[in-house]
Amino acid sequence: MTAFVVRLLQVQAVDAGAYAAKADKYRFQEYTLSAERGEITDRNGIALAASVDAYDITADPQLFTPEVSKVADAPEQAAALLAPLLGKEPAEIAKKLRTPKSRYTLLARKQTPQVWNQIKDLRRVYGQKAQRSAGGTGVNLLGGILSEPSTKRVYPNGELAAGILGYVNAEGKGAGGVESMLDPELAGKDGKIRFTQSGGRQVPTAGSQGTPAVPGSDIELTIDRDIQWAAQQAITEQVATSKADRGYVVVQDTKTGEVLAMANAPGFDPNDLSAANSAAMGNASLQDAYEPGSTSKVMSMAAVLEEGKAAPGTHVTVPNRLHRGDRLFKDDIDHPTWYLTLNGVLAKSSNIGTILATGQLGATQAESNKVLHTYLRRFGIGSPTGLDYPGETAGILAKPQDWSTSQQYTIPFGQGLSVNAMQAASVYSTIANGGVRVEPTLIRGTNGPDGRFTPADKPAETRVVSERTAKTLAQMLESVVDDREGTGTRAAIPGYRVAGKTGTANRVDPELGRYKGYTASFAGFAPADAPRVTVYCAIQNPTKGSYFGGQICGPIYKKVMEFALKTLRVAPTGSDPARLPVTFEPTP
Repeated sequence: MTAFVVRLLQVQAVDAGAYAAKADKYRFQEYTLSAERGEITDRNGIALAASVDAYDITADPQLFTPEVSKVADAPEQAAALLAPLLGKEPAEIAKKLRTPKSRYTLLARKQTPQVWNQIKDLRRVYGQKAQRSAGGTGVNLLGGILSEPSTKRVYPNGELAAGILGYVNAEGKGAGGVESMLDPELAGKDGKIRFTQSGGRQVPTAGSQGTPAVPGSDIELTIDRDIQWAAQQAITEQVATSKADRGYVVVQDTKTGEVLAMANAPGFDPNDLSAANSAAMGNASLQDAYEPGSTSKVMSMAAVLEEGKAAPGTHVTVPNRLHRGDRLFKDDIDHPTWYLTLNGVLAKSSNIGTILATGQLGATQAESNKVLHTYLRRFGIGSPTGLDYPGETAGILAKPQDWSTSQQYTIPFGQGLSVNAMQAASVYSTIANGGVRVEPTLIRGTNGPDGRFTPADKPAETRVVSERTAKTLAQMLESVVDDREGTGTRAAIPGYRVAGKTGTANRVDPELGRYKGYTASFAGFAPADAPRVTVYCAIQNPTKGSYFGGQICGPIYKKVMEFALKTLRVAPTGSDPARLPVTFEPTP
């Protein structure tokens, strides 16, 4: 009796707090309430990334101990049943079930309702077996398998815009693209719930307490899903046909700076990252830095025109070879002496003509370099685009005093500096917008949990060249496409005036660290007389068929531009192009 009294005093008085805490530990269960991740939509509200109902599959390991389950190898038996449904190894599940000191273990995250229904069906079957065995006193082998409501990220359009959207990791955190860039806004705030439990199940009559989850905000992109689809189809087909390493297409609204499409090939399906090529899981349009080639010549011409050093009709005599510094320069093709206008230099994409024209920017070559560098910087070369996109490259543009002997003459025609595809597109949007650069934008705004729409900040604007120079450049770029001697005739669109420029650059192989292969490109806008849309295309290292930008990127430009103009309901051009002269007759 004395021993009994002492023990009673110990339990009820001395150690009462400890025993009460231990009882609470097993009586109450606390779970995190996952916040629903916000949607990512296109400019028309069409879902590009959404969250659907899912379940985290959990277990109460104490219910799998031999003492409770009456089965010595209950964890192994249960694991063998669950592994095929959860896509995991049986040994991994069994190990989690063999943690008897815990009342909770997570077996698998983000499982579909179908998987949880299959588990419930199995649990019901084994429950019925338990009732039929041992006179109805058997134990359900899967009775300790539970679930917690959750959500799963899905991408309804598969690979479409995957490079922009990015993906979420196994923990539901943004791990790439917009998902990562705006993860705090998309994620919301998790809540908590605490309830009384018995045998791993909530006691419904005991009530619960906690804080509710706050859902994330919806993000509205500037992307148009249909234009994105057209761009992605076109670049994917050409990359495959040319057996190229990769390619990109950027479509931009020339007036607002909004990115209407940004397509990469090859791409990946964010719904199934296990099948994705890690090299294709970024956004190459923003993360690849490469030498642009002749599409860059439009900036050189802008500098020459703006500085008043020449006009579209200025005569430029172009020899077959030009000796400058320690190099002998040539054009893409051998030719007799060309008698070109400045407009003709752009139309026929003459490297030599561009060197001669930009050499007039200063009294010395060093002064010319400095002036050209100023204009390249104004166009955004060597600076981030303003999108604040994860992993974006600013490209490379050395200071003019650091240009090597060859760079002094190659940079004017697009070799010796590097850009990303968005920067290249922005150059042409600047010309199309009357010489004013509008910082590119990818986000239109956010819809908060309260349903209120907050538009994104207005993008910065910078005057790069005068409206007169921009208009003149647009007319010159029409010669590239319209004139029978131009290099971009395959980009012509019936009914519309088109301004554009081809590019075929020597490509630096990142693995070899030297030139190998080519970068083919085409950039332009339409309608040329009242610009609305810019399209830029580039293909890296085409190895089958042509590698000239006008030949393989010109048709992509045409397909995507035609689709964009129709989608945006842009009326056909009602005026004729200026048709500036390309050549001149030399004086005898």
